[in-house]
Amino acid sequence: MTLRILSIVSLIALVSCNSPNKLENNDEGWTPLFDGKTMSGWHTYGETEAGKAWEVKDGTIHLNINSEEGRGDLVTDKEYENFHLKVEWKISEGGNSGIIFNVHEDKTKYANTYNTGPEMQVLDNDKHADGKIHKHRTGDLYDLIPSTKETVKPVGEWNEAEIVSDNGKLEFFLNGEKVVSTTMYDDNWKNLIAGSKFVAWPDFGTYKKGKIALQDHGDEVWFRNVKIKEI
Repeated sequence: MTLRILSIVSLIALVSCNSPNKLENNDEGWTPLFDGKTMSGWHTYGETEAGKAWEVKDGTIHLNINSEEGRGDLVTDKEYENFHLKVEWKISEGGNSGIIFNVHEDKTKYANTYNTGPEMQVLDNDKHADGKIHKHRTGDLYDLIPSTKETVKPVGEWNEAEIVSDNGKLEFFLNGEKVVSTTMYDDNWKNLIAGSKFVAWPDFGTYKKGKIALQDHGDEVWFRNVKIKEI
């Protein structure tokens, strides 16, 4: 009887450790940025809390474009410097959004998150006009570097994006494949900015730490399983 009980306990422990619903352990350094139930840890850029347009829906962060108030990019309460970010996203038909990082939140100086923070593009490549613009497609380092390959899934399906920023080395992954690799802050980085739309904003891409933003570009978008590992 005792041996049978011990076997059952061991089996339960094994199943629990390998549960597919279990977030990657904090023991491995991962911290969830979204609990699936509340907007805790997030606020609208320049505000003190998340606007009403950003809602928790079916375990996702959802941008309700029918809301007439509470619009604007959603940003983390905390700043991050060297990190590995993972987030799953799903875009609406013809939609546009983005994941912006190293955002310096000072609305008296910078009206928008993208005045300071580089962006990983989130887009319906086929039906949004930006899909026809080089360096504006899904997975691109927006207006700076195009993806080396396109691994995006069809509209309506979930994609997993990863951003790794480590002492100036920057890598983007989309659905498990590396699509962008560069070094920030060096002369080549400055030349990239000089040849982009961001040249008009002298502080763009200069901050080495900042907040992470989910972009309100006016189109419906969903995010889930948002987590970060500080390096």
